[in-house]
Amino acid sequence: MHIVKPASMTKNRRIVIGDVHGHYDTLIALLDAVSPTSKDEIYFLGDLIDRGPKSAQVVDLVMRNKFHCLRGNHEEMLLDVVGTGEVSVDLYQSWLYSGGHATVDSYDSKIPQEHIDWIKGLPLYLDLGDYWLVHAGVDPNVPLAQQSAEQFCWIREDFHGNDQAIFKNKLIITGHTITFTLPGVKPGQIAAGKGWLDIETGAYHHNSGWMTAIDLNQHKVYQANSFDGRIRIMPLSKAIAKVESAKIASRRMRKRA
Repeated sequence: MHIVKPASMTKNRRIVIGDVHGHYDTLIALLDAVSPTSKDEIYFLGDLIDRGPKSAQVVDLVMRNKFHCLRGNHEEMLLDVVGTGEVSVDLYQSWLYSGGHATVDSYDSKIPQEHIDWIKGLPLYLDLGDYWLVHAGVDPNVPLAQQSAEQFCWIREDFHGNDQAIFKNKLIITGHTITFTLPGVKPGQIAAGKGWLDIETGAYHHNSGWMTAIDLNQHKVYQANSFDGRIRIMPLSKAIAKVESAKIASRRMRKRA
């Protein structure tokens, strides 16, 4: 299958794709809609695996095409189980409960060392100059140099509820948190906060089904639906729902009370 087409005379694009979660067929449909060429740069925000039925195929596709990819919290959970050579029963059960059973099934219970090594080598973030890609977000209360996978792969409300942009001159693009779980965001919409966009629209979730790719250069959104096969393409401005950080901060405070 030819995922990347020969380069045309058009200017190269930077395409960022949200959480795939093992939905290989939806990813193929999304890539067909995007129709990337060899001049385009393709970036995945992590969580290639778990929940959906074809995690092994997703990892193999991204790896073989040498697409850029970040490490997500689900890759972190996999590495906690198989990356050290020592298996913790508690960590293994936690991973299976979080969708890892589908990944194990897709690999027929044996994950190739080549795939494990590739996942180990995935970066936690990528700085594109005007955009900063990370799976989950950034902790506004910890210096950037002191943060690790604990923040970059797992953070939610402390990031979304921050009322100041992390960077003055670049926009953060994340996945991880399904956008319709944020206040005022409908299924399939991209969430826009203070200095960030969240493009995890819930490809595996029955309330949504949308997998999202965003063209950073042309400000265009591509989406494919896992359940009904729909494809839609729209300007970024039509896909965005603005999120009020104060509402998230208030919800966070109520949880901690």
